[in-house]
Amino acid sequence: MNTATLNPSMMHDWEIISADESMTQRLARYMRRLVKEKESDPTLMTKEEFFAMVDRAEAQYARGECTELLPGETVTDMLKRCGYDV
Repeated sequence: MNTATLNPSMMHDWEIISADESMTQRLARYMRRLVKEKESDPTLMTKEEFFAMVDRAEAQYARGECTELLPGETVTDMLKRCGYDV
């Protein structure tokens, strides 16, 4: 999105904020936090990446490359059964 595509409400808000130096600095800090938050989230993925991951998991399941939780078994018990040191 560039300045030309901002909706009129956002343009009005920007005019108010840009007239006040302290509000401009606050907005800049907030924007840096938003960008950092987005860049640092390792779970973010595109829709295509998500569905590719699901397809790979389904293929592994079809090949029998999975471990199922047995009735009455805890996750810790399953991990121990699979050889993990829990």
